[in-house]
Amino acid sequence: MASQLRKISSLLDVPKSTVQDTIKKFCNHGTTKNLQKSGRPRSISTSKNIKMIKMRVHRNSRLSMRKVARDTGISATTVRRIAKNELGLKPYKLQKAQLLTEKTKKVRLERCKLLLQWHACPDILFTDEKIFTIEAVHNHQNDRIWTTESPLSDKLITHSQHPQSVMVWAGICASGKTPLIFVDPGVKINKDYYLREILQRVVKPWAESHFGRRVWIFQQDSAPAHKAPAHSVWSILESRVCAKPHKSLESLRHSLIREWDLITLKEVRAICENFSSRLRLCIKAKGGHFETS
Repeated sequence: MASQLRKISSLLDVPKSTVQDTIKKFCNHGTTKNLQKSGRPRSISTSKNIKMIKMRVHRNSRLSMRKVARDTGISATTVRRIAKNELGLKPYKLQKAQLLTEKTKKVRLERCKLLLQWHACPDILFTDEKIFTIEAVHNHQNDRIWTTESPLSDKLITHSQHPQSVMVWAGICASGKTPLIFVDPGVKINKDYYLREILQRVVKPWAESHFGRRVWIFQQDSAPAHKAPAHSVWSILESRVCAKPHKSLESLRHSLIREWDLITLKEVRAICENFSSRLRLCIKAKGGHFETS
């Protein structure tokens, strides 16, 4: 039998396994044609459903799959399957963005080029201050709870009108971070306070120790583009410190100090490198909007 399979395989120039499978299929089913596949047959109306859903989404791409299901009478599960598998659709979250005029784009382009020139110097110290409260931070997009029931108390995140808070100041660069400085309650950071308590008492001794004889740049103006890395590190700190509410300011202070110390050099360096990448993307977009991965 094996020799006969080899002869047929050689004669037809097909694999021996194909010959064997074809003979087996004929012996079992009396035919060599493709057999009907198992499972529920494809609905006659599937093509109609696909066309219907495609037209709905084309007319209004903001329609939810649940809304499409209600309007067409097709199950929500089928609508999602068709949208994903048949039409290749993916949901994208709309993002708020600044309205950019030609003048605004030109200004953005010029500033990004200037900032990128600054980044030729690896040691730029980005500084900023931020207010933290004892309340938990609510992330509208990601905050979910898993539960068998849905009592109202579990779905609410309450806020007081004037929660207790502390103001902190810090700086980061690609090679490290300054200490976290707490601003005394009720103190307004004016020119004199900034010069005495921040620049002379913190920045000068830290920079002399950290940078040594290396050339470095101190960024201190309030332009949002210049403070972007500092904003990013605040987001990391806030997500870790304010995931749950604090019972007191002392608890908040301890948590801020602990989590600031735990932010790694790798995280700080990634923030600064990401800032350079965003500058290049903005330049490539000629000052217009751009996508980041």
